[in-house]
Order: sequence, then structure tokens, then C-alpha cells
Amino acid sequence: MSTLRFAGKTMVITGAAQGIGKCVAERAAAEGGRLVLVDIAEHVHGVAAALAEQGADVMAMQADLETWAGAEYVMAKADQAFGRIDVLINNVGGTIWAQPYEHYQPEQIEKEIRRSLFPTLWCCRAVLPYMLREQGGAIVNVSSVATRGLMRVPYGAAKAGVNGLTTNLAFEYAPHGIRVNATAPGGTEAPPRLTPRNTEQQGEQEKQWYQTLIDQTRQSSFMHRYGTLEEQAEPILFLASDAASYITGTVLPVAGGDQG
Repeated sequence: MSTLRFAGKTMVITGAAQGIGKCVAERAAAEGGRLVLVDIAEHVHGVAAALAEQGADVMAMQADLETWAGAEYVMAKADQAFGRIDVLINNVGGTIWAQPYEHYQPEQIEKEIRRSLFPTLWCCRAVLPYMLREQGGAIVNVSSVATRGLMRVPYGAAKAGVNGLTTNLAFEYAPHGIRVNATAPGGTEAPPRLTPRNTEQQGEQEKQWYQTLIDQTRQSSFMHRYGTLEEQAEPILFLASDAASYITGTVLPVAGGDQG
């Protein structure tokens, strides 16, 4: 397999300031991709600057992808900068709270859905005109095996929505040469977040609930461990590459055997 799988391809990677998104960006840059890195956090500029110093063709953008305006703006700017969009990797999302469902407040439920479903919905819609113009493209959505899990019902519901979006889009746009797939990561070891998802004070009960989530995630994996960032990034990049040209509408669990 070529080590330049993405040479000449424009890739929009969301949630690129840290974690899985940052790892995907670093590997895509090493394989020749022209990158548009997007995040709501300012740290995305540092990621882009480091890759540019290594010779990557890269730009960074801050945007709120929980809004249609943010997603539409990003895709327009990406097309304006590079003339096309070949790959979209939707990586924004993540559990905000870990607690039994009866403890979720209505506003917390809405925030979980808005964080982990709407950025993918909006970005898929916003990128379609550009991929339809070229009659081709690859979209990879980052879902989760937490569609079956403990202490995060709203997050699981949001990611189940991502799965449904993935299969329906794949079916609808295959005639236009657009492939749509998803990975479903399990627990992933990563450095401490630069911008925490939840800044609320954690009491003893909240810590116990979060530990329940961690224990269940490890136990549900056949390998009984968390994955690495690299183990999550490679399946995403495979599905985005031409090596996966006959794969669409697939949700691929990347969780050591946990199918979600």
C-alpha cells in the first residue's frame, strides 16, 4: 500500500485539536493529504502550525459545528482554499456526563444530543454540494460502541443517530460516487483533554458513576483494555482511503471485540 494514500486529496477533519482527531490529522499529513483542521478550541491552530512546519499543506479553522452556520462556513472556506473536498472525517462528540438516566436533567439531555449528533448531521449536509459537484468523496463518521453501555443513555442515543445517518446517506448517495462509513471506537487512552467536556465539580457519587462506565467499557471488550489513539486513527484513515473503495454503509467497531 502506498504511503501517500491521500496525495492530492483535500480532507476536512473535525475535532482536530486533540485526541483521535489530532492523531488522524498527523497521520493524514504524513500521507500527503491537504488538510482543513476544524475545532471550536483555539488549540487547533497549534496542531496546524506544527504540521505546516513539517511540510504539510494545512489550514486551521475555529467553528461551532453544533450549528448549521458553522458547518456551512467551514465547507465553503475549505472549498475556497483548495478547490474541492474529497474526504470529510466527522470526529466532534463525546460524553459530557456519566450518570444513571433518571439523574439527567432535560437541558443535559439536549446538550448531549447537540454535542454528539448535530455536528455530524450538519457537516454531512454542508459537504454534500461539493462532493456532488465532483461526483465522488468519502465521509467517515466517528460513532461509538456506547450505543450499548452504562451511564450515558443520551450519548448512546446520539451515536445511534450517527449510525443511522451513516447507513442512510450511504444508500442515498452511492449512485453519486460518495461513500459513507463510520468507525465505532471503544474506550481510548489519550492525554488529558486540553478543554474538558465537563467542568463541573465531581463529587464522590459522580466519580463512582464514571468508574462504572470505565469498568463496563473494559469488561465489554474481549481484550479487556482501552485502545490507543493510533489504533483508532488507522481504521478511520483506511475507510477514508481508496483502499476501501468497495465499502460503504458500514459501521466498523474498533473496540477490541465489543460490537456495541
